[in-house]
Amino acid sequence: QVQLVESGGGLVQAGGSLRLSCAASGSISGIMGWYRQAPGKQRELVATITVGGVTNYADSVKGRFTISRDNAKNTVYLQINSLKPEDTAVYYCYARRYFTSYAYWGQGTQVTVSS
Repeated sequence: QVQLVESGGGLVQAGGSLRLSCAASGSISGIMGWYRQAPGKQRELVATITVGGVTNYADSVKGRFTISRDNAKNTVYLQINSLKPEDTAVYYCYARRYFTSYAYWGQGTQVTVSS
């Protein structure tokens, strides 16, 4: 069983930046990424990255968010720039190994953007 532990959320003013981190307790030869869920809304994809470094972003965050990972540390990062109030949400770390359908989730970290 792999555990994902997120950190880096907080309260920030619009236009500010945050860096989220997610450390996995085991190696993930597969996809890691971030989803978010705003109050009253469904959980949505933010960004994913494969073990080989191929990235995918939601259109709403392209150009402002950057996902990266350190495979040696089993850690994925999300650099968030130019934050907007609509980015306010709980951000969840996600991981799935190749050739499996089972997904691991972190406990979530709150990001709040004030206008």
